[in-house]
Amino acid sequence: MATFDVIFIGGGPAGYVGAIRSAQLGMSVAVIEREALGGTCVLWGCIPAKALLEAAAIATKLTHSAEFGVTAGNVTLDYGVAMKRSRGVSTQNSKGVEFLFKKNKVTYIKGTAKLAGKNSVSVKGADGKEEKHEAKKAVVISTGSRVRGLAKAGLELNKTTVISSDEALILEKAPKTLAVVGAGAVGCEFADVFAAFGSQVTLIDIAPTILPLEDADSSAELTKSFKKRKIEILTGAKISDVQIGKTSVKMNIESGGAKKSLEVEKVLVAAGRAPNVEDLGLKENGVQVDDRGFIKITPKMETTAKGIYAIGDVAGPPMLAHKGSREGVVLAEYLAGQKHVHPVNYGNIPNATYCHPEVASIGMTEQQCKDKKLDYKIGRFPFSANGRARTSGETDGFVKIIRDAKYGEILGAHIVGAHATELIHEIAVARENEYTVEELDLAIHAHPTLSEAVAEAALDSLGRVIHA
Repeated sequence: MATFDVIFIGGGPAGYVGAIRSAQLGMSVAVIEREALGGTCVLWGCIPAKALLEAAAIATKLTHSAEFGVTAGNVTLDYGVAMKRSRGVSTQNSKGVEFLFKKNKVTYIKGTAKLAGKNSVSVKGADGKEEKHEAKKAVVISTGSRVRGLAKAGLELNKTTVISSDEALILEKAPKTLAVVGAGAVGCEFADVFAAFGSQVTLIDIAPTILPLEDADSSAELTKSFKKRKIEILTGAKISDVQIGKTSVKMNIESGGAKKSLEVEKVLVAAGRAPNVEDLGLKENGVQVDDRGFIKITPKMETTAKGIYAIGDVAGPPMLAHKGSREGVVLAEYLAGQKHVHPVNYGNIPNATYCHPEVASIGMTEQQCKDKKLDYKIGRFPFSANGRARTSGETDGFVKIIRDAKYGEILGAHIVGAHATELIHEIAVARENEYTVEELDLAIHAHPTLSEAVAEAALDSLGRVIHA
């Protein structure tokens, strides 16, 4: 048995970042992880998926290479090669976390953990042996989340014809036909990838729009772009009469008042995730979960059991790696007894969808502003009027900024277009420091850059746009 100041159960973005920050603050730290360091993000989510999306971007770009005076010759698409590269990138990142643990003197314990009474954690190794460890300050649950099927729709995962994003990441080849059920960020990203690699993709969602959590203008813009790429979109959809075979799946879909029979090689279910709370001994140790299975926490990430904390996906939405990482940093600073800890600003967490064109947002949507009866103004600038976007041939999309009508406070921002997931951070910094749209424009933006569109959208909200 070993004793530490803090023990983290789970080595994903929440756990490993929290552990490193705790060690930086002088605490002795252990991380217990049953798979490999990096969690879903590094192993089965963010990193490998984005590696595939980079491959998809190259494939899409090559279809237009002649416009740039480049003749690509006979282009062949091989999803298996792209997949193997993505796994390599994932492995490299996981080893990178191991290196950071050694650098910061964080103890890595491989095994399956369970709460074992006050300040104690039991760990079962691959050999079946168990050992206990103690935490003097805190036990932190950072076990993340997992993919789930759609049993009510008859789409239980079988890992062959009905798959999740996990299986999609290790396919040897792209299916000829694919239905993606769930048009949130994950669904849209995989629709993009497989369409780029030659699959005929049907994107299905029960919601009235794709990316239903995004601003309506962003959803509409991505819908238009996807349709240009021959991705079929069925929203407001109801699935029935599912027949799962060995090599295909048949189903009936009702969307927009029309009924359609669909048969595809594979169905990729991307309709949400479930928190990993099973077999942790939560109930026995007084840790309560809500009606959706997420661990209940206070603003300081305390659970209902003294000395036990929870961060990341397991502690509730938004289920984003960067949200979990920030919670890990903030919790470490609380545990270290720092006097001036900046709490997690849940109202200023950016959303990012890495399909093409990319979609990013922060703050409120226009509909949310309407629902709150706020007095607001809209500023908008299209990438088709941006010099840098024209040079790269990536003119789809726009920057949209919502500001308070009286004071110029940035209430929300929505970007669709090339590198939107990078550009959104200009707005994140502005909102965190309470800059107005006037102050956003005062920062001189280099020309020609995509970021000029952000400044122009700010000006447009003031009725002073220059280039549109």
